[in-house]
Amino acid sequence: MTVNEIDKTFADRPAEPPDAHDQWNFAVRRETPTQRLDRNYAEILQEVRVAQTGVQLLLAFLLTVAFTPRFATLTEFERRVYVAALVLGAAATALLIAPAAFHRLVYQRRLKRQLVLASSRFALCGLTLLMLSIGSALLLILSVTLGPALAAWFTAGALGWFALWWFVVPLWSRMRHSGDR
Repeated sequence: MTVNEIDKTFADRPAEPPDAHDQWNFAVRRETPTQRLDRNYAEILQEVRVAQTGVQLLLAFLLTVAFTPRFATLTEFERRVYVAALVLGAAATALLIAPAAFHRLVYQRRLKRQLVLASSRFALCGLTLLMLSIGSALLLILSVTLGPALAAWFTAGALGWFALWWFVVPLWSRMRHSGDR
């Protein structure tokens, strides 16, 4: 399929030329660029729904911790870790909800491509902050139960584990298969 064939097929589309993804999706899926953007946005929303559940549970736990009797016995280090976990969780929540707010503000403005790109970035940054919030919460709990030195080791291992599965493996797969197109 050539660019000219896509241009004829999508005559009502804005003047933006189709990219390689548009051409591939049309040839293989018979999917227009607009349909592709709709599918991409729906996929991002599904991913965000999974992450939102996790961040909401974590944030709910963190918000209640300050009102427990044990909170008064935390060391200065543990209080700082708690604040970091809480702020990171709130920031993750903001970014994971951002695609909905962005959509609402650009609704019916023909900005679906910008919506998909921004939402993808929001989700990726939100997942990063969620990982750091989970790490901070883990550091807090392990510090209280095991002491700060051992807690730091376990937390570093857990963060490495998250980073491996959330970022390293997908990026490795992406690089490994980048020539398959």
